[in-house]
Amino acid sequence: MKRFENKVVIITGAGSGLGQATALQLAAEGATLALVDLNEAGLKDTQAKIVEIEPNTETLLLTANVADEKAVEGYVQATVDKFGKIDGFFNNAGIEGKQNLTEDFGIEEFQKVISINLNGVFYGMRYVLKVMKEQGFGSIVNTASVGGIRGVGNQSGYAASKHGVVGLTRNSGIEYGQYGISIKAIAPGAIMTPMVEGSLRQIGGDNWEEVGKEFVKPNPMKRFGKPEEVGYLVAFLLSNQADFINGVVIPIDGGQSYKY
Repeated sequence: MKRFENKVVIITGAGSGLGQATALQLAAEGATLALVDLNEAGLKDTQAKIVEIEPNTETLLLTANVADEKAVEGYVQATVDKFGKIDGFFNNAGIEGKQNLTEDFGIEEFQKVISINLNGVFYGMRYVLKVMKEQGFGSIVNTASVGGIRGVGNQSGYAASKHGVVGLTRNSGIEYGQYGISIKAIAPGAIMTPMVEGSLRQIGGDNWEEVGKEFVKPNPMKRFGKPEEVGYLVAFLLSNQADFINGVVIPIDGGQSYKY
């Protein structure tokens, strides 16, 4: 039996990157999926890729801004209305924002990054946890970052928001374990997604690939991670096999965050 047969999972940021990779993995394992993204074209691309590998997958496409509380309430309610429950939630949507020293980091840019990366995660948890608490079961995986467990430089908004995601995860894991709900976070390092490519382009412009080669030299594994590698981890953490893993943050970065 596939781990996600008869299970309903919401994925935010499902139109690209880690969200898309996880959607493909869960579809291969039998999940019913509610896919959320602000980019409608990205959602359709993910759906098309799912059909290629698992044509019978039932999907619900939901265009929504995770920084808008009412939109978040809406995608959660639409999922429950359609499927009747929520077994898993990959609370993943996020942005990096522009890179700059803290003193030069724009106020509006800071607020934008916080609103998507931290407020959006909080809103998602707030409405999904109500459903899961009533059900008496569920699993949530939040996307933090290595920038949520250590400093990375030139990313005040990103680091602050991702440290906040770590705090939300640990706090809520303590609160909701008694209701049969496990809550954990992943802390990806440099995974080759469109967001990471955009970050490298901020540094190196058209020379971003050479910048990338230098960027991964300090990594013990000397490479970028792959989105599908994150998808494997998230699938495990959302499955019943990981029910007793709660309130923790799991790095997936080739070991770099532990390197002296």
